[in-house]
Amino acid sequence: MTLNIRQQHEERERQMLSLHACLSVNSRGRLRPEQNICDLRTIFQRDRDRVIHSKTFRRLKHKTQVFLSPAGDHYRTRLTHVLEVSQIARTIAVCLRLNEYLTEAIALAHDLGHTPFGHAGEVTLNELHPGGFKHNVQSLRVVDVLENDHQGLNLSWEVRNGIVKHSKGYGKILPEGTAELAATLEGQVVRVADIMAYVNHDMDDALRAGMLHESDLPAELRNVVGDSSSRRIDAMVRDLVAETCARDDGLLHLGALMEETISRLRMFLYDNVYRNYRVHNEFIKAQKIIRELYTFFLEHEFPGGSPTFCETGEFAKRVGGQKPPHRQVCDFIAGMTDRYALDLYTHIFMPKPWSVF
Repeated sequence: MTLNIRQQHEERERQMLSLHACLSVNSRGRLRPEQNICDLRTIFQRDRDRVIHSKTFRRLKHKTQVFLSPAGDHYRTRLTHVLEVSQIARTIAVCLRLNEYLTEAIALAHDLGHTPFGHAGEVTLNELHPGGFKHNVQSLRVVDVLENDHQGLNLSWEVRNGIVKHSKGYGKILPEGTAELAATLEGQVVRVADIMAYVNHDMDDALRAGMLHESDLPAELRNVVGDSSSRRIDAMVRDLVAETCARDDGLLHLGALMEETISRLRMFLYDNVYRNYRVHNEFIKAQKIIRELYTFFLEHEFPGGSPTFCETGEFAKRVGGQKPPHRQVCDFIAGMTDRYALDLYTHIFMPKPWSVF
């Protein structure tokens, strides 16, 4: 029997990938079974494509990474962040002979639930929404429920698991227990690639903004990872690949010195960038915008008129002339871009000039 292109690719996975990799044919399947099985792409390739073609993915280009609504063209956005995470994660996956398509799908989808104004929006929604708010959980809600006109993207179990398990906050990069980690090594790679990406590109943006100088980074850290973004990423990736290959036990490993160095780099950024007065002042302003928008939408009824903002019109249709519940307001605001939230805030709360002739 002649194998189709997808089956040929699945056969190459069996022959070439590591015993610790997640093969496409071994996926636990989708949230809802589908009848149309593609003869060209594996399940994880289709997941990646569904993410890339989603509206939520496109909106990431106008969502903050660290610097709110930056005027400069070269500052990172949430979209460039996920692309950098994807690049680092794919490099690691290839080196470890893991499933590159699964890794890429998780990396591209992991921040789909992030709010406008970065962590300022996340902190504020966590305070306002009765169920709390975590961007990794919201990312899963996006792909399961909100995308594709509330049909969801119906992604595979492995991608969904990697999305919800990628976040670490202040926690250990690679905790000893498995409860915090994705079930696949590919998902765990994205977790590590995420921090490798942001500790380097956030420092790069801070240098560009004049908030830091390379000499500000403690010498003992520079001695381990180097004195440029590319050297730091290279050192981190090489350490992870070397340590993981040396142990070959089905887990990811960083050398003790490298893990400590990355953790210290993260804390250096918290102390010198994320809590910097210039960033913090904008953080406070962004929180005010999110808080007032949330309160406004929670308290007002929305008849099916034709508001100036098209997304507001879609929201009004879903609400159907009622006061929307917390869940709908939270979803609506979390999906906004920075500029849409700013424009909507201005439209609702700022006085408009008018004249009488």
